[in-house]
Amino acid sequence: MSESSTPMTPAAFSYPGHGTNAGTGVAICHGFTGSPLSVLPWAEHLAALGFAVSVPLLPGHGTDWRDLARRGWQDWYGTFESAYLDLAAGTRSCFVAGLSMGGTIALRTAARHRVAGVAVVNPGLSFYDRRVRYIGLLKYLQRTTVPLQEAESTAATTQDGDYSLTPLAAVHQLRKLFAATLRELPAVNAPALVFKSDADAVVPPTSLALLRERLGSGELSVVRLPDSGHVATLDVDAPMIFAQSARFFSEHAALSSNPSSNPSAAGSTVQSTVPAGRVPADGSPPRNPEHP
Repeated sequence: MSESSTPMTPAAFSYPGHGTNAGTGVAICHGFTGSPLSVLPWAEHLAALGFAVSVPLLPGHGTDWRDLARRGWQDWYGTFESAYLDLAAGTRSCFVAGLSMGGTIALRTAARHRVAGVAVVNPGLSFYDRRVRYIGLLKYLQRTTVPLQEAESTAATTQDGDYSLTPLAAVHQLRKLFAATLRELPAVNAPALVFKSDADAVVPPTSLALLRERLGSGELSVVRLPDSGHVATLDVDAPMIFAQSARFFSEHAALSSNPSSNPSAAGSTVQSTVPAGRVPADGSPPRNPEHP
């Protein structure tokens, strides 16, 4: 059996860093019912550039939907927060990042800790399905539902465990996490970089609108992803995410050592939407035989 045909098992990822970037840490959080596999190419790209990287496996993930149903949002957040604190203790500056629900958790971490910056991909703060407002009652009437599926997705697939069903108890916890994070967004004062897919069947545009409205940071940049779906870190625009986030981390790691040159520290507001652009040749991620 060839290496490329062997499925990878969901597991945490960490790298200590090397070279001039070893003093800069990036803690990355995966999404709801996902695993570190969904952000592994991103983590590997940053590791190849020398950044210290940590991607924890959240409780109830990488296993099955029954395990997920027994977990609370505080379990997910606490696991990532611990990973961030461990990484921050060994680096000069430390960033948080995440995909989908992982972006939500990264934003909450940024509200509670002095992170150097936050980079998120399709962060969730709201739902398409309005029935979610009744989820606290519905979970007692209906135990599970079918997972959301994107039609004609071009993202690479991963084997994250048995999530053929989605427990409504876990969706209730997800809604509580969104609400808790929304309340704390004004406390985020670190620079923020947001990647948003034009075609996202999982996270609605209202999530980005809420983020723009409530984020306390004086520096918010939004990058459109025109050719990717929700799991953009495994999709067509992934090289753009990797290259632009690496540049963001490098630039703001330098600024964090010289606060007087940081526009967000000076209280100014910088908001921009960056159109999709060509990724420099040296910005493409390292190839992994199991993650095309």
